[in-house]
Amino acid sequence: MTDFFAGIPTVTYDPSAPMDALVYRHYDADEMINGKRMEDHLRFAVAWWHSFAWPGGDPFGGQTFERPWFGDTMGLARMKTDVAFEMFAILGQPFFCWHDADIRPEGASFAESKRNFEEIIDYIGEKMTGQGTRLLWGTANLFSHRRFMSGAATNPDPEVFAWSAATVKNCLDATHKLGGENYVLWGGREGYETLLNTDLKRERAQAGRFLQMVVEHKHKIGFKGALLIEPKPQEPTKHQYDYDVATVYGFLKEFGLEGEVQMNIEQGHAILAGHSFEHELALATSLGIFGSIDMNRNDYQSGWDTDQFPNNVPETALAYYEVLRAGGFTTGGTNFDAKLRRQSLDPQDLIAAHVGAMDICARSFKAAAAMHADGGLEAARAARYAGWDGEAAKTWLQGSTLDEIEAQVAAGGIDPQPRSGRQEILENYVSRFV
Repeated sequence: MTDFFAGIPTVTYDPSAPMDALVYRHYDADEMINGKRMEDHLRFAVAWWHSFAWPGGDPFGGQTFERPWFGDTMGLARMKTDVAFEMFAILGQPFFCWHDADIRPEGASFAESKRNFEEIIDYIGEKMTGQGTRLLWGTANLFSHRRFMSGAATNPDPEVFAWSAATVKNCLDATHKLGGENYVLWGGREGYETLLNTDLKRERAQAGRFLQMVVEHKHKIGFKGALLIEPKPQEPTKHQYDYDVATVYGFLKEFGLEGEVQMNIEQGHAILAGHSFEHELALATSLGIFGSIDMNRNDYQSGWDTDQFPNNVPETALAYYEVLRAGGFTTGGTNFDAKLRRQSLDPQDLIAAHVGAMDICARSFKAAAAMHADGGLEAARAARYAGWDGEAAKTWLQGSTLDEIEAQVAAGGIDPQPRSGRQEILENYVSRFV
C-alpha cells in the first residue's frame, strides 16, 4: 500500500449526502435499467496515461504535477501500479486502459523495453487477480518518442515501421494475456506536416498493410476481443489518415478490413474533426463499425484537444442515446480519456474528477434510456421517412431507371411539397428528459 490516497475513503452511492461529500449521487452500479445493471451498461474505465503518467503540461508550459512514482525505474513503475489499483478500489469502476509507455520505463534497447513491459504486465496481472478490475483495452504509444516524429506505420523509414509493428505485436500479446476485451490502434502522428515531402499513396499502403498484419496476429494468437481504431484529426499533423469515422471506413474498405475492425470514438476528436460526438457514433452505427467510446470534452474556445472530464448532460445524453440505438456496448465501454487541469494538484482532485464524470454519465445515460424507451425520436424519424414505404418509392431504389422515373413524374400525380423537419419540436422533446 502507498499513502498517496491516504484519508480518501471508498466512494459510495449516497444521493442524500451533504453537498461537499465525495459520493456518487447518480451512479448506482447496481441500479437496474432495462433489465441490466448500470455498471454493465456504462462499463467505466480509467485511462492510465492521463491519471498516472501525465505530468500536467500543456502546449505552453511544462510539468506541474509532482508524483512520487515519476521516474524511469521498475520500482517506480510498480509503485505507479500500486497507486492505480488503490484508486480503482476507491472508485469501484470495473475497467482500466493503458499504453505500453504508461506502465513501463523506456529501456536502452527494444529488448530492454520489452523485458520491462513483460515484467510490469505480470505485476498488473497479479493485481487484477487480487482485486477483479479488468482491462477494457490496451494500446501502443507510437507517437511520443522522437523516433515517431514522422509517424509509425506511415513513416518513411522502414526501420520505424518494423519497430512499430514489433511494439504492437507485444502490446496485443499482453492485452490477450490480461484478458483485455479490446485492442485499440490510433495514429496520433499518422499523417503529414507538409505535402512537399510526403508520398500519400505509399504511406496509405503502409498503413493498410500494417493493420492487416495486426488482424492476422489477432487470429493467430486467438484473441477474441475487438480491434478498434480511434479517429484522431488535426492534432498534431495537418492531414491524418484516420481523420474521422467516414475516413476510417473508407480506409477499411480499401484494404478489406471492414469486417475485422471497429471504432473507438472520442468526444474531443469528434469536435476537432468538425463533428458532434453523437454524429460520429450514429455514423459508426449505420456503417456497422461501432465499438467503444472515449468520454471527455473539449474547451470550445480552444483549438486543441483539451481532454477535460465531461460535465454537459445534454451532450452526453445524446451520445448515450446513440449507444443505445446501437444496441449498447458489447466488448466496448466508457473510457475516461480525460485529465486534470494542470492547476489541480491534489490526490483528491483525481478522485473527484472521476466521481463527477461517472455521475454525469450516469445521469445522462438514465435520460438517454428514458428517451429510448419512450420512442418519441424514433417515431418522429419513422414518420419523416414514411413515404419510402410506398410501393412506387421502393421500386425507385430497387432497379428503376432515370427514364422510367421521369415518365412517372411527367405523367402527373407527383407534386412534392416541402414538409417541416420539426427540429425545434424535437429539441424541446429532448430537453424534457435532460
